[in-house]
Amino acid sequence: MVEVKICGITNINDAYVAIKYGADALGFIFYPKSQRYVAPERAKEIIEKLPYDIIRVGVFVNHEIQEVKEIAKFCGLNLIQLHGDESPDYCDQFRISSLIKAVSLRTEEDIQKLKDYSVRAILVDARQPGHYGGTGKKSDWRLAIKIKETHPLILAGGLNKENVREAIETVRPQAVDINSGVEISPGKKDPEKIKEIIAILHETNRAINSGNWGLSTIKVFSDENDPFYGNRVPL
Repeated sequence: MVEVKICGITNINDAYVAIKYGADALGFIFYPKSQRYVAPERAKEIIEKLPYDIIRVGVFVNHEIQEVKEIAKFCGLNLIQLHGDESPDYCDQFRISSLIKAVSLRTEEDIQKLKDYSVRAILVDARQPGHYGGTGKKSDWRLAIKIKETHPLILAGGLNKENVREAIETVRPQAVDINSGVEISPGKKDPEKIKEIIAILHETNRAINSGNWGLSTIKVFSDENDPFYGNRVPL
């Protein structure tokens, strides 16, 4: 089953809409330069109102390690997503089970470098100079497929209702991460777009379950067998 994370949550109404239509995880961006930035105090207010089984992911970009840990603890996050230029040594300061590393892929060499990362999953996103995610640009699916040889894969980058089915059928990731594809404007989600894209995802999942897709059974977000499922991020 392919899971879905709705990222760039800035208010409780958008969080509730995403949950209503079946999101597995919600993403909160703590990068101040992002148009979807949410202050830790505001994120905490939202997170405290969420159901237990919704996974809360904090997105960080080149933060100091201690700051990441402090925000994660303060907000009650389940998972940490590092969306900047963090090195393998940086990532080693966190438990594998709590960490997602976001990357943009340009060449085969980029994939080889990822073998040094000990993380829960790799998220493949598109990137423009000066931007870390949320660009609405499509990531390189051809390269993303190869990530699955070494890590569970979360596919991001310009996903919307027009291309999410093709993305899943082509790449077959463990999860998808959707942000700008369900927005009215940066930081403000469109309920109808969320409803439509998750409905497509569920329909595609039914096709997966009825056929032999060869998909991994790994759940990136909602693995009930994970000892940290539903708990705050272990630091």
